[in-house]
Amino acid sequence: MASEKPQRAASTAKRASGNGHKQPTAGMTRAERLDAYTRMLLIRRFEEKAGQLYGMGHIGGFCHLYIGQEAVVVGMQMALEPGDQVITAYRDHGHTLATGMDAKSVMAELTGRRDGCSKGKGGSMHMFAPDKGFYGGHGIVGATVPLGAGLAFANKYRGDDRVCLTYFGDGAANQGQVYEAFNMAELWKLPVIFIIENNKYAMGTSIERASSTTNLSQRGLSFNIPGEHVDGMDVEAVRAAGERAIAFARAGKGPMILEMMTYRYRGHSMSDPAKYRTREEVQQVRETHDAIEHVRKLLISDGVTEDELKAIDKKVRDEVNAAAEFALSDPEPAPSELTTDVLV
Repeated sequence: MASEKPQRAASTAKRASGNGHKQPTAGMTRAERLDAYTRMLLIRRFEEKAGQLYGMGHIGGFCHLYIGQEAVVVGMQMALEPGDQVITAYRDHGHTLATGMDAKSVMAELTGRRDGCSKGKGGSMHMFAPDKGFYGGHGIVGATVPLGAGLAFANKYRGDDRVCLTYFGDGAANQGQVYEAFNMAELWKLPVIFIIENNKYAMGTSIERASSTTNLSQRGLSFNIPGEHVDGMDVEAVRAAGERAIAFARAGKGPMILEMMTYRYRGHSMSDPAKYRTREEVQQVRETHDAIEHVRKLLISDGVTEDELKAIDKKVRDEVNAAAEFALSDPEPAPSELTTDVLV
């Protein structure tokens, strides 16, 4: 135990100086935009394929698609460093892919197969990949917030200089456990970023009908947690906000809230007809504020040709199709798997 103190002290000094860590940057380079475009497109094409497989009966249970929100997780992931952590709720396919998990493993989990990332036992809502810094996929609304604070507590206790990104939605922002976690996170100055993916609808209820205050970036003010309101459909704005927040937390200043204003094009889940909003509303966002189309226009202004962009789309589609073929041919878990990976 005595040998831990110098290590923790050195880590604290490193954190305070900022040496060896990413520093906030300006706009993205052409190469970074290409990378962001490709990663967002992979998530969208993957989710479109997942929706098809669900409709064909190959995916059971719940299935919450991430279509429209891709810029949030891709931008934040670009701001992270190896060893940092991510935890999220049940709309988690995009997060798993953004952390670098293989598309075949993710699709196999959706179809409940042996080589899925959770051995086919977690399904859509409970994916894990600790080797990628991804700690789930959790089905209980708001539960990721205290869990994420717990990961950050472990980081601080170990003095390992890591930061945890904790994602939840605008609906979960009204849960009581969220504010208990806020209080402890600020009290103990935990290195956690609370990311509210505000897609404007908690299941079928608009935020205006469910929240007395709709600027969720200010929800931490009574705990002295600073917050920032971010255009979650702009991957460059997301990365910039992420870099600022992560630098803040890594410097030992405690948590920060990022409210990402985003939009999901599909229903809450595959069983949701989404009759609580008009088609015109969804179409307007698609036409005027789509995250992928925004980067596409920037790339064209950077000199990237239509043929190059088509080649990226083809490569992504091929990867997704290969993942689907793998998932449908992969064997189901053996019955003996029912008794593995359980606490008791």
